[in-house]
This record gives sequence, structure tokens and C-alpha cells, in this order.
Amino acid sequence: MIKFLDLKLVNKNHEVELKRAFEGFLNSGHYILGEQVSKFENEFSSYCGTKYCIGVSSGLDALQLIFEGYKEMGLLSIGDEVLVPANTYIASILAINNTGLKPVLIEPCSKTYNIDMSKIKASINTKTKAVLGVHLYGQLYDVKELERISRKYNLLLVEDAAQAHGAVYSDGRFAGNLSNAAAFSFYPTKNLGALGDAGAITTNNKALAEVIFKLRNYGRISTYKYDLKGSNCRLDELQAAFLRIKLKHLDFDNNKRREIAKYYLDNIDSDNVLLPFFENMNQHVFHIFVIRSKKRDQLKDYLYKNGVETLIHYPIAVHKQSAYKELMDYKLPVTEQLHKEILSLPLHSGLKEEEIFKISTLINSF
Repeated sequence: MIKFLDLKLVNKNHEVELKRAFEGFLNSGHYILGEQVSKFENEFSSYCGTKYCIGVSSGLDALQLIFEGYKEMGLLSIGDEVLVPANTYIASILAINNTGLKPVLIEPCSKTYNIDMSKIKASINTKTKAVLGVHLYGQLYDVKELERISRKYNLLLVEDAAQAHGAVYSDGRFAGNLSNAAAFSFYPTKNLGALGDAGAITTNNKALAEVIFKLRNYGRISTYKYDLKGSNCRLDELQAAFLRIKLKHLDFDNNKRREIAKYYLDNIDSDNVLLPFFENMNQHVFHIFVIRSKKRDQLKDYLYKNGVETLIHYPIAVHKQSAYKELMDYKLPVTEQLHKEILSLPLHSGLKEEEIFKISTLINSF
């Protein structure tokens, strides 16, 4: 069976370095917010091109801390509306709700699956204070247009960059440096994945960074002194050590992903399948390679029976989830159609050439 993702195989490439990092961590005797976190923050902010990076415990916490930070600064208030793409992972919506804000769902573009810029204006009103752009599947949203809209309507622009580590906009800016603040997840399956939960926030706003540094650590300013009512959302010292190792290999791994994606694009030729659309290879890091098919479920079964595991990202749209009954009145035909047709193919640095060939050949013979 060709697994959708074999994390043991992916991390095997870094085994010696990871073991050495663990030994160094163990022998350091400093296990919370030590030098590994500080060094990773400096290295990742430098990589993204931002002034600040705050390491946190997960991608969800990263998003929530951004919104909480803006609330502390008086730039957001409970009940304010945040525009967000309708077809995104549930964490994007949870972060808005969990901080007392209101998500306003926007349909995706049927070609890129990212937020449809032409449908944003109709949802802007006096309560709209921010827009959360999601680089879905690893492809940057329309950066220029969302920046223009944010400036025109005086909206805070936040990036959910959880799937886009290393994606580069045409002007040379990296994901994480395309907004007022960005949230990253380093969940093990990500392009830059830890060996457990981890996340980070990047920003060029000093005031926001200072607030979030406090909020992630109980609101603390010094030992037993607290400025704010914060949380325990710290990046684990050991995960920071692992991330420092894997960050050095991120560009190489992303290029490997692009090579596999190009092979799929060049060799999958089936009337039953719609391949991903994008305009610039550098703006896509192919965290997930998503195809569409009106016969999605039959294709998925066919591939599995022939030794290929696939996944669906995501099978049920947020507004159809029982946790979000308040959103069920939304009419989102594009979102709902996508969720019926999308299928994710295996794509990771551990895939072998013969496996990629087999997957492509099977799809063409379906």
C-alpha cells in the first residue's frame, strides 16, 4: 500500500540530527522557553522576512493569540466580524469564535479554492474589522487584491499560513510576511512539521508582538508579575529544537514537492479528473495535491483497492458541521460542490518515482 503520508519515512532523513537534538535538550536541564525557542524564533522570522516571531503551542493558538492581541490593543472588540473563506479547516473558524468574534463565510474561487475576491465586498459592513486569508493547500491567496481590499476598507489582514511554509509571492515576500500578522502550524504533517504540536506567529508590528509574547505565557512580564490575563500557549523547547533542524531542509523539501506535483500535472490525463490550477509555481508549496472528480468516491475506492491511499481535505464543510448550527443558513454552492469532489493524492518527500508513476497510471486507467 502506498500510504498517503509516511511520517516515519519522512523523518528518517533527519534521524541522526533529531536524536542529537534530543540529547542536547535532555542534557540542557532547561525545558521551557529556553535557547532553542529563542533561536528558532530568530531563524524563522529571518526566513519569513519579518521582524518578529513568537513560538506557540499550535496553529489554532497562533490564530487565537493574534485576535486576542488585537483585542488587547483596542483594534478588535467582542462581536466584531471577521471575513474568512468558507472552505477552510475548522481551526480558522474556531479561532474567530473562541475569541468572541463573528466569522462571516466567503465563497472560494472555483479555480484556486482560495477566497473569492469578487465576493468579499458584499459582506463588508460597519461591523467588519478584519479578514482572515487562508493559503489553502499551500497556494497563496491573491495577495495583491486582498491587500488592496484591506487597505480600502481599513481591515486588519491576518494570514492563516498553516499550510504554506516557504511559499513566495512574486515580489519576493514569503508567506508569513504578507499581512499584519500570520499564524503557522507545525503539526507533524505540515511542510515544516514538528514531532508533536507546535505553532508560531510572525509579524512586523512591535506592539502586537510584545502583547502576544505576554499572552502566550500567562500574561507575564517578569517572574510572578502579570500585565494581562494570558494563557499557557508556549512553544515546547524540544519541538523548537526539532524545527530548527527541519527548517534548514524546508526549501529542498518544498522543491521536491513541486517536482512531484509537476509530474502529476504532466502525466495525469483523464476526463474524470480536474487538476489543480495555479499561476506561479513558487506561490504554491503543495502541502496537499488536490484533484477534483464528479466520481470522487468511486475513484477513491478504485485507488485504494489498487494499493493507493488517498484522503479528502475536507469531507464536510464547516457550515455543515453540527458544532456550527448557527452557520447552517449559509448558501454556499461552490463550497459544497468542492467538498463533494475533492480528493488529495499522496505527495511528500519520501515518495518514490515508481510510486508516483503508479498513482498517475491508475488515475488515467480509471
